[in-house]
Amino acid sequence: MRKGFGIGLTVLGGFLVTLAVLAQFWAPGRLMKTPLDTDSITLLDGTAQLSDGTGGTDEFPIKAFSVTHADSERSDSDVIVFQNSSCLVKDEGGIDECVSASDPQERLISASTDNFATDRRTAEAVDDPKYLPPSAEDKEGLINKWPFEAEKKTYQYWDGYAGAAVDATYDRTEDVDGLDTYVYTIQVADAPIEISEGVQGTYSTDREIWIDPTTGAIVNQFEHQERIDDEGNPFLILDYGFTDEQVAGNADDSKSNASSLDLVTNTVPLIGFIVGIPALLIGIALQLMRRRSA
Repeated sequence: MRKGFGIGLTVLGGFLVTLAVLAQFWAPGRLMKTPLDTDSITLLDGTAQLSDGTGGTDEFPIKAFSVTHADSERSDSDVIVFQNSSCLVKDEGGIDECVSASDPQERLISASTDNFATDRRTAEAVDDPKYLPPSAEDKEGLINKWPFEAEKKTYQYWDGYAGAAVDATYDRTEDVDGLDTYVYTIQVADAPIEISEGVQGTYSTDREIWIDPTTGAIVNQFEHQERIDDEGNPFLILDYGFTDEQVAGNADDSKSNASSLDLVTNTVPLIGFIVGIPALLIGIALQLMRRRSA
């Protein structure tokens, strides 16, 4: 009886300790990667002031849609490739998706498409023709999310309007629907851009981004943006951010994903070591005692 019990404890203890070691040191490298089946639709709303052609502006409510799909066939174990399409539209007529340039109500303000690739662990841009078409714009810095286990520091973040990586500086920690998030601020002043086809001007933004530090997911975002023409007249002024429903859904997803990571990388190792080591030692001791008494 003692022989079987001792062997059983030894096997159980060895299994639990091995499981704990794998969960603590091997699993994070496997789990802390952007999933290859990542697909997202992000909805923002707010207000816009659009040039009326005389130096003044017309104000109206707007919506913005951003659809991002991962290209699993071009992605691999280290890099994930994304295709993104986005649009900015006037919030009129119960609009719930992008419209074409031929929309009879002329609700489309702007639309764009993009291809980019990022490191699945660090979320930093990867510029490699292996993953991207020749037409893809060279990028650097973070894109689409923050790295897993984000830190309270300044990151380089890709700003597509400025066409450059800009500072995203940690500002504070803030609760969002029961989730602790890190808030990063981005400020760009008077960056020269083409504000419309053939029209030169400047771009400025004051943006805040709320990040789940465990997964690096963007939970919320708000931005004040100004595009000014070369004569100093406002071309487009935006004040917009994630909708309340978008924020709530992002927070729920982040809490669920963070809980799963915590279970594997913290809870499993803790239980494995607390239960496994004593079981292993007791099992070995029982077997030694049996041998001495034999």
